[in-house]
Amino acid sequence: MEREIYDEDHEAFRDVVKEFLKRYASEQKRKEWDEAGEIDRATMLAAGEAGIIGLSVPEEFGGAGMLQDYRFRAIVLEETIGAGYGSLAGALGIQDDLAVPYIAHMGTQEQKEKWLPRMATGEVLGALAMTEPGAGSDLRGIKTTAKRVEGGYLVNGAKTFISSGKTADIVVTFVKTGEGNKPDAFSLVILENGMEGFDHGKKLEKMGFHGWDTAEMSFVDVFVPEENLIGGKEGLGFIQLMMNLPLERLSIGVAAAAASEAAFVWTRDYTLSREAFGQSVADFQNTRFKLADMATTVDVLWAYVDRAMLLYKDEKLTAEEAAKVKFWATDREWELLDIGVQLHGGYGYITEYPIARAFLDARVHRIYGGTNEIMRDIVSRQIVRKRS
Repeated sequence: MEREIYDEDHEAFRDVVKEFLKRYASEQKRKEWDEAGEIDRATMLAAGEAGIIGLSVPEEFGGAGMLQDYRFRAIVLEETIGAGYGSLAGALGIQDDLAVPYIAHMGTQEQKEKWLPRMATGEVLGALAMTEPGAGSDLRGIKTTAKRVEGGYLVNGAKTFISSGKTADIVVTFVKTGEGNKPDAFSLVILENGMEGFDHGKKLEKMGFHGWDTAEMSFVDVFVPEENLIGGKEGLGFIQLMMNLPLERLSIGVAAAAASEAAFVWTRDYTLSREAFGQSVADFQNTRFKLADMATTVDVLWAYVDRAMLLYKDEKLTAEEAAKVKFWATDREWELLDIGVQLHGGYGYITEYPIARAFLDARVHRIYGGTNEIMRDIVSRQIVRKRS
């Protein structure tokens, strides 16, 4: 399907992304990232120089100023995932979709001036720390506290499953600054690498995204100056998270659509080139029908996701709509990748093939950003409210 969502500026940017991947990404680099368990800093700095990171940083702070136009970020996801570099796509996404928006949208002027210019260049990498060993989708169940002291806060607690947690220079961290679990009991603070008592912990071994680090974190009496309180006011953390979650879930939906299209392309090309019983695998009726299903699903998926990107651009993407996109797109992604692996036969099980790596990467898409079960609950509650 020819998509009409992009204009000449977007396609020109696509050429920039392709050139970046040609120069800085390769099968050898991918293996190095996988072995190291992270994307090297030189590659992230090169991304900043090329202008494919920091897209959500406002122009006045050295970025591209594309905070609301997610189509540029979508192109980065399409090209990196389509080329088989899922870990790179993830690392770039954490910066632009999770770390930067909290500062650009909700930070004080001083916070913006301090962090955003260097986040636009890739010099400073960020992460978001919400999940804890005993609290995942239930954010109000966190135990990490920030107690008021002279000049700032003492932070104590632990976080886990933090994407880019090992390589991050700053971490936007969800903490309790009040009693109970009402929304105004929570805040967001910026923890900086090197603060005494801040331990990035061990790098976690994951099923997928082997070249993109995920870590545990622990905080023991970490002093955080009051100027690192996002927005400069206590009690806004829960609202701030709710404000950015639609973007996070949209980003997962776009990544799922990109992986779905890549799965179709890889499978189509493989089955056309692979022969069995004197004909290409694509000539078998079952394969043709499966390819038809995949192609149609990709078209419908992009139509739906593209609509969501335009809603976000116009500031009309609701929490419910974002939840729909997240769970529906990632469910379709999983189905298509499973078909792709099956049609690759034994090669689909070998991680030298991008279909196998994408299959492993995709499993977490139905978990992080809020599990798909939670997404369905968000949507269903809205349906019941409308009925009553």
